[in-house]
Formats: sequence, structure tokens, C-alpha cells
Amino acid sequence: MNKVVFQDIGMRNYKEVWDYQENLLQQGVRLKQAGAQKPEHYLLFTEHTPVYTLGKNGKEEHVLINEAERVQKGVEYFHINRGGDITFHGPGQLVGYPIFDLDQFKPDLNWYLRSLEEVVILTLAEYGLQGERSKGETGVWLQPDVKGSERKICAMGIRCSRWITMHGFAFNINTNLSFFDYIVPCGIQDKKVASLETELGQAIEMNEVKEKMKRNFEKVFDISFT
Repeated sequence: MNKVVFQDIGMRNYKEVWDYQENLLQQGVRLKQAGAQKPEHYLLFTEHTPVYTLGKNGKEEHVLINEAERVQKGVEYFHINRGGDITFHGPGQLVGYPIFDLDQFKPDLNWYLRSLEEVVILTLAEYGLQGERSKGETGVWLQPDVKGSERKICAMGIRCSRWITMHGFAFNINTNLSFFDYIVPCGIQDKKVASLETELGQAIEMNEVKEKMKRNFEKVFDISFT
């Protein structure tokens, strides 16, 4: 059983946490290169001030507002080094960043992404919702096979260097979904975005979701938190 350092770092701007993740990843890479000791694993939970992030192979045209409009709405923008396309992060969204050395788990990115999805699927089940995978599309969906009703509740995008991960998932809890109207979320046309709040008809206590997610991380990844 791997031990993972858990840190709930609260509301932060995006660049601050991106830099922190990069530092943790590079620290782990140096340890692996030196062969002296195994890197520690981390799981960061945060909420971000409003920001659009575009993955390394994402398309700029999936941002549907111009810079002046974006600034007027108080939304930052970063083109970053994860996989995936454009997404939104903001208050009311639980963002999780695992910095895991997959050599100590299983060096398989497909297994890792499916495991992240499973954590969210198990958490949704505790709220009476059936989270599902959509063929060829990373993340967790509701009714992915019902034409016109497909809606994504959790987006995912990662980076991996020497089998150490960074970036992760963005799970809509009480998120203001109107921010998604100004992008093509994840580069996927004609599909909706959901949140726990919109599905259940009431605001959900964020700390409650965090505890459920932590328990399901322990179950799926066979870890314990320190």
C-alpha cells in the first residue's frame, strides 16, 4: 500500500498551483534519476479562481470569446502542458492533482486514467447518480449514450514525465456552468456540462464531497493518506 501526502490547499489562482505541481514533479524526477530513493506521492485538492486552460494540443478556436471579453468577465487564460483541450476552472469545482509515481503503482496511463474515472464514478454513486465513461472521450459523463442528453460532470487531463503524473481532474460540484458557454468544453461539440448541484437540485457541501473522494481514492488506488 502506497502512502500519499494529502494537501487541501483551498482557493488558489491557477498559475500558483501549476508551478507548485511542476516543482513536485521535477523533485520526483530528480530523485528517480539519482536512484537514491523513491519519490513521495501527493494528492492536491483545490478550487481555482476563474480560468480557462487549453491543453498542449488544444485548438485556440475553441475559445469563443475574445481577450477583452474574457478580461471583462474576470477569467484568466493559460495554454498549458497537459493533454486534452479547453476547459474551465472556478469556484465550486473540486480540482484534484495527483502527483503519483506510477512506477510504484502501475506504469500504464490507460489504467491510471480509468482509475481516476472510477474514483469519480464511485463518488457519484454515493449521490444516487450513475457516472459513466464515453467511448473515446476521457472523463466522467451522465447518460453518454442518450443522444441529446450527454453531459460531462468531470473533465480530466494529465501530464506524465518518467511515469510521474501531474494535472488531473475537474469535478463540477457547485460550479457556475455559464462560464462553459464561452468555450467548446474539451473540444467536444454539441454536448452539455453538468454539476452535482444541477443534477440534485441543491448546493452540495464541498467538504463532504472531498471526504467521499478521498475514501474512494484509497479504495481504487490502494493507498493511505498521511
